[in-house]
Amino acid sequence: MSWSPFRRSAASAPPHAAGPATGAPLVRSLEDVHSTVPVGQPRFWRRLFAFAGPAYMVSVGYMDPGNWATDIEAGSRFSYELLWVLLMSNAMAVLLQTLSARMGIVAGRDLAQACREIYSRRVGLVLWVLCEIAIAACDLAEVVGTIIGLNLLFGVPLAWGLVVTACDTFLLLAIQRLGIRKMEAFILVLVLTIGGCFAIEVFWAHPDWPGVLRGLVPRLHREAPYLFPNSDALYIGIGILGATVMPHNLYLHSALVQSRQIQRNRRGLREASRFNLIDSVIALNGAFLVNAAILVLAAAVFHRHGEVVREIQDAHRLLPQFLGAAAASTLFAIALLCSGQSSTLTGTLAGQIVMEGFLQFRMRPWLRRLITRLIAIVPAMITIYWFGRRGDAQEVSAGLMDLLVLSQVVLSLQLPFAVFPLVMFTSDRAKMGPHVSPRWMQALAWVVAVVIAALNVWLLYQTFAGR
Repeated sequence: MSWSPFRRSAASAPPHAAGPATGAPLVRSLEDVHSTVPVGQPRFWRRLFAFAGPAYMVSVGYMDPGNWATDIEAGSRFSYELLWVLLMSNAMAVLLQTLSARMGIVAGRDLAQACREIYSRRVGLVLWVLCEIAIAACDLAEVVGTIIGLNLLFGVPLAWGLVVTACDTFLLLAIQRLGIRKMEAFILVLVLTIGGCFAIEVFWAHPDWPGVLRGLVPRLHREAPYLFPNSDALYIGIGILGATVMPHNLYLHSALVQSRQIQRNRRGLREASRFNLIDSVIALNGAFLVNAAILVLAAAVFHRHGEVVREIQDAHRLLPQFLGAAAASTLFAIALLCSGQSSTLTGTLAGQIVMEGFLQFRMRPWLRRLITRLIAIVPAMITIYWFGRRGDAQEVSAGLMDLLVLSQVVLSLQLPFAVFPLVMFTSDRAKMGPHVSPRWMQALAWVVAVVIAALNVWLLYQTFAGR
């Protein structure tokens, strides 16, 4: 057989254990790691550890560089008042990721495969294109974050940082070849590094802890928009919500949970759903703590000194000045670099999942990753060239920050197209059988889906029409 970069998924490939949906055979999601992790340990804690991992890989999407700008601006402008928005967004994320994991476990389908079943081929192609755009936008945020991190940490010029981001994808693909558990361990190390860096800086900042606790509870204001101090706070709050639930994470989680060797009976599926719920709650609350730490740090340092910070580079420059610790800027840059790198690997897997699920063929991982990264690099390269030819490094940095904001807007545009099919599928008894979502969860999920869609439409309108 002649070599080709495309490997069409064979219809004769070993199928999933067919879910309650149709009994139709499907090509396995992430076939290279499908059912490769045994979970039959006799003790509860060992089984819990065996199931732990997928949600940690998903959680990195909730702390990528695209979220940093909104968290920093929210804290520096409004102190701790918008912490409740982070908490609410995290609760929505836990619900949706729980549904995503349940679908993967029970129906044996990832979200892309489910969309292929639910919708016509034409609609499926539209959803695939939208999802590919969202993955490229997320990769753009990772590229920009890595470029800025390398510049802040090692003084690497932005243009050379762009070259590094074009090459580091192959290093991460080498890690991918080591197996799913090694990937999960690598991602966990990066997440713990990010959390550790911000924990130290928050400790140095001495925040107002009673103020932090008050910020977790929304309070009414006398004038519109009532739950927010003013319209600017509402805009930032919606930005936080819109950037929190990454659409590609819903595709990713529904596939990663299928890497476990679960028993496909009612008891086995119920146990797997319960352990993955625990995994999701722990991992996503960890991501919430990281985002909350960024906002708290900005409030305790910048708001306290009357500084409104809108750019990551400004936060890096001002932290040592206000904290009185030279290491503060180093820890900040390390966390940013880890944030950019941790999302890169999961973006590769998400791209593989949506391509296989919607189109039923595989592209070799290195080629798939290279194409996605090149798509993301082009706008960053144009920005660096356009502003760099004027010799103004500050304008280049501002242009890169605008790209970060744009990437979050694109993600917001795609989000409802992933959330609604997920809620529809997991609410269908014909597809989920006895493991269908209970009515209270269905009602809550539909409310969340409608709220996310409405707020993202409003955010897009404000972005393009101007505040």
